[in-house]
Amino acid sequence: MDPDVIDRLLLSGRWQRLQRGSYAVFTGPPPREAVLWAALHRAGRGAVLSYQTAAELSGLTDRPSSLIHVTIPVSRQAGFPGTVIHRSTRVQEACHPVLLPPRTRIEETVLDLAEVAATVDDAFSWACSACQRGLTTAERLSSAMRARKKLRWRGELSGGLADISDGAHSPLEQRYIRRVERPHGLPQARRQMQVIRRTRYSYLDNAYDAYRVSVELDGRIAHPDHRRWLDNQRVNEAAAEGRVTLVYNWADVSWRQCQTAWQISLALRRGGWPGAFLRCSPSCAVPGS
Repeated sequence: MDPDVIDRLLLSGRWQRLQRGSYAVFTGPPPREAVLWAALHRAGRGAVLSYQTAAELSGLTDRPSSLIHVTIPVSRQAGFPGTVIHRSTRVQEACHPVLLPPRTRIEETVLDLAEVAATVDDAFSWACSACQRGLTTAERLSSAMRARKKLRWRGELSGGLADISDGAHSPLEQRYIRRVERPHGLPQARRQMQVIRRTRYSYLDNAYDAYRVSVELDGRIAHPDHRRWLDNQRVNEAAAEGRVTLVYNWADVSWRQCQTAWQISLALRRGGWPGAFLRCSPSCAVPGS
């Protein structure tokens, strides 16, 4: 089109500029998808949405990212306001084959976000959330990890994915498995065991069903305040059924793990567990029995 025609349409308000060379041919606030397409066109050939923006599109997060994240081939350069440009040698392999606007596959998105996570707990949270929301599986994430030559937190994530397969739904649950249950010789609990109470379903975080003992993990990240009353009700119902329910928070699992394990072992033995508490190390805070 003649540039003068475009200028008149923009001045009249019938069109609006989204990015250099990309225009919305309608009035009013542009929808999110139009904004994302404009960023992709500005970034050029081979660009795909990635990181937080791909997470937004896949349902891994519930809020739009303030900046648009775009990955381009490593051989190219780009950069413009409102976007974060990432460069990669494997854009084609990472891109979802059919979804539009073009974005990275969910497994690639999870690993990208884990790569830039500030802590290993944050990295694990992305993997855990993706699996918990039914967007992928631990096995598919493991396969995607093997396709990457370099990956931050590789060892920790590999172990974390094994814990997800074992039923861990949050960093707090993973810490319970790795710091409390396994190193102290406790039996393996059933994770997220489903029970039916008065025709409705409920779930127990860690159920040692043979010994009538349950361990609930009460973390504000894993259980927001508006759901805490449900957790309390679940504990009370378990007590009414004759099940011993022990409740622990992040500090109990992260820094008082030995005392926590010792207390659980006492409850299990009263329920008939034939095993014995193990010291996790020579400096274990509780003596063995």
